[in-house]
Amino acid sequence: MSLVDPFGMTDKLDDTLLQVIITRLEARGQHPFFMKMLQGYLDAMNIDGTKTVLDIGCGTGVAARAVARRPGFVGQVTGIDLSPALAEAGARLAAKEGLGDRITFRTGDTRRLNFADRTFDAVVAHTLLSHVDDPLAVVKEAARVVKPGGVIGIFDGDYASLTFGHADPDQGKAYDEALIKAVITSPRVMRQMPRLLHAASLELIACFPYILAEIGQADFWLSGIESFRRLIPKAGVMTDEEANTWAESLRQDSEEGIFFGASNYFSYVARRS
Repeated sequence: MSLVDPFGMTDKLDDTLLQVIITRLEARGQHPFFMKMLQGYLDAMNIDGTKTVLDIGCGTGVAARAVARRPGFVGQVTGIDLSPALAEAGARLAAKEGLGDRITFRTGDTRRLNFADRTFDAVVAHTLLSHVDDPLAVVKEAARVVKPGGVIGIFDGDYASLTFGHADPDQGKAYDEALIKAVITSPRVMRQMPRLLHAASLELIACFPYILAEIGQADFWLSGIESFRRLIPKAGVMTDEEANTWAESLRQDSEEGIFFGASNYFSYVARRS
């Protein structure tokens, strides 16, 4: 479990760290493979056929904007995030894309949603559950606010599998473990998802497994490495010098064509009966 997961306490971060997170969320969200995973579960949710969608833990609105810009979607999206700064960034980015009239951003706690029962046709939790300390509470809240017959899409990394190559395998393992402790609250939550859905009285209707691996040169992982070097020291698992050494070694590996970085990801789609 993370000591101080900055992604799970975005309402308490200073402006510098918030900008690090905003940059990371947008860079990650715009990567083609990440967008492919997102669109895959939105298709399985038949999101175009819904009128009201709630994006919980919306961050900068990557998923909310992806829903709103789909040609077949004519409904409304509500994004909710713990951080006022991220909600404001989401509204700004949506307006920049001309989607401001399709998405409303609000601040709130996904463990205690300020919405009535059976409000939305669909709920999306995109890269949220790995950063909360009570995932079941969030899944139950999603189940509460979705209408009977409505669908819930949950996507996240299986961050217990997150790993980067290193010249010294033992040191590489230590770095991996430090990174996971620093930035992930629930690294195994996607392995628990079938149980959590069952406990929330939701029916699992689809699941999509992925492995995002880069070998030789890094692309997707570069923005992550750059953000992690800033975030890891805040958790106390590495000094600034150690984090910089770790990050620079990975960037050097990429330049030399010997990089390895990988993590598993999963999408779950469930229905409320």
